[in-house]
Amino acid sequence: MAIGFFALALFLFLGLDFEQGSPTPASAASEGVEVTYGTVLKLMHERTKFRLHSHEVPYGSGSGQQSVTGFPNVDDSNSYWIVKPVPDPSAKQGDKIKSGTLIRLQHMRTRRWLHSHLHASPISGNLEVSCFGGEGESDTGDFWRLEIIEGSGKTWKQDQRIRLQHVDTGGYLHSHDKKYSRIAGGQQEVCGVREKRPDNVWLAAEGVYLPVNESK
Repeated sequence: MAIGFFALALFLFLGLDFEQGSPTPASAASEGVEVTYGTVLKLMHERTKFRLHSHEVPYGSGSGQQSVTGFPNVDDSNSYWIVKPVPDPSAKQGDKIKSGTLIRLQHMRTRRWLHSHLHASPISGNLEVSCFGGEGESDTGDFWRLEIIEGSGKTWKQDQRIRLQHVDTGGYLHSHDKKYSRIAGGQQEVCGVREKRPDNVWLAAEGVYLPVNESK
């Protein structure tokens, strides 16, 4: 019941449309739920189980943009991301998302986009991953290609193993057990790495999943 009230509050906060049906609150234990445009979710790093996270703390090096980390606890509101299409008038809320599709992830709390570029990440010196821009301010540095690991041609579902490849740099969204000791103490580095590795595999975990748009 509590997650149902959370779902309602979340969708009222986001101003999302309920016309297509009720959203599906889901925990990390749910299986087979479609990830569609408008879904609000947490991305879990497969190996470490940390969640993709951001907060209004800038990097002290590199771009100086809003930092992105891996967060150890499940119950943190700064780990929610809204799945959105790249600018495309044909993409609608509730549409399924196929492997190979370009998507954007918008940080729910700050409204900035998951972003990458050629700046070096603070700990490992890989590609920095940040949050940047906002409503009405987005560019190709926010575009990520969805790669569903279990076969091709499928649509994205909760608990599927995926990779996200940054379009501009070719880097895969990556994390590892290298942790920050100061401002984001205990949180681990998130960066981009151009090679496919076990540490750049993620899963859609907790969230509020929109019903599928059946009009297409």
